Amino acid sequence: MDASSGVAAALPADAEDVINNNRLRSALQAAQAALQLLAPDLAQRRLALKSLQGEALTPAQAPLIDKAWAQETDPAQQAELAELRAALQLSDPAPELRRAAIATLAQSDRAQVRSLLQERLDPSAESVPELRSALRRAIADIEDRLAWGERLGVLFTGLSLGSILLLVALGLAITYGLMGVINMAHGELMMIGAYATYVVQNLFRQLAPAAFDHYLWLAVPASFLTAALVGAALERTVIRWLYGRPLETLLATWGISLVLMQSVRSLFGAQNVPVENPAWLSGGVAVASNLTLPFNRIAIIVFAVLVLAGVALLMAKTRLGLFVRGVTQNRRMAACVGIPTARIDTYAFALGAGLAGLAGCALSQVGNVGPDLGQTYIVDSFMVVVLGGVGQLAGTVVAALGLGVINKVLEGMAGAVLAKIMVLVFIVIFIQKRPQGLFAMTGRSAEGH
Repeated sequence: MDASSGVAAALPADAEDVINNNRLRSALQAAQAALQLLAPDLAQRRLALKSLQGEALTPAQAPLIDKAWAQETDPAQQAELAELRAALQLSDPAPELRRAAIATLAQSDRAQVRSLLQERLDPSAESVPELRSALRRAIADIEDRLAWGERLGVLFTGLSLGSILLLVALGLAITYGLMGVINMAHGELMMIGAYATYVVQNLFRQLAPAAFDHYLWLAVPASFLTAALVGAALERTVIRWLYGRPLETLLATWGISLVLMQSVRSLFGAQNVPVENPAWLSGGVAVASNLTLPFNRIAIIVFAVLVLAGVALLMAKTRLGLFVRGVTQNRRMAACVGIPTARIDTYAFALGAGLAGLAGCALSQVGNVGPDLGQTYIVDSFMVVVLGGVGQLAGTVVAALGLGVINKVLEGMAGAVLAKIMVLVFIVIFIQKRPQGLFAMTGRSAEGH
């Protein structure tokens, strides 16, 4: 049977028995993939096309690819089939067809197409000087698109890292920036939020497996409340007695962090625990051939924006926010006008701890969840708060996003370790020149600090 037309064909008289081997098996798999280009299901056709794009094509496959291209109804699939046709036409004897093939492939943004065109630059592969010039222009166009894809990828990963730093640092901006408490257990409060997400996930898996993809809607408030309750208990029992004594607070909260880590090891074990993404957070959107934006990273960026908006509204428009700002700016005056300062301290610390729990919930979707999770981000979160300006939410936002993007840009040039060192050196130099950070306090806020 002829593969391209589907018409039955007679077996040649000189046909021989076929001995199967790896080479023949690969050829059969390529032929089978080519036949799948005509399948009625679009998903099958896409898989077949992806398989063929990584194989060396032969002129014998041209009629089948032409037929698939002519009857394809999906625009994206048809465009990729056109590239496949053009790749075959690069070796056609007719210069006009080769010129048209180069023009088609010049619109691509795939590195494989660039490599294919580079192979044709040799005079033994392409003898016409004009067509070799067209090949060079096409390669330059593809490299330009690939470079833009890499730049956008660095920007996106930087924003993603910045969003994570923002979520981690928002709670610290309240406990350290507004209350002046050096909370070395902030990372462990984030860890508690991540483990709360793990517990909720397991409850859904055991009690409501059909609704597993919706467990995050319960995990978000659960992580906030769990971390907030632990934070409130810490403030009531330990931190309340250490206000105005930063060294003792630092040592006490560091000890608390060790206790929390060991408690988690006792309850859940020393190994990392698995937290699975819901189906709607799996996969990503392909912006270019070398740039795919994962759904879980996009969700974290959106989540960080929503949390930031919620905190800003809470601090600016609610009675609790007014009381927190009043107590942090002038505790004695706030107490004189009837504000319950001790209770507000507890609420504020619980809020900061709850925000750390939300950060842990978000981090559980993109990384490992283990007892050492908090240690990974505690230094970065302090750097964000100090660089942005103590007590300044706007500064925290700018510092988090800026550090995220700068760190990813430097990673591409100097590697991850050297990038961290360079960022730290920059912050040390910056704080020496501008101790108040990016956004300095003004007015009565500055007088209280």
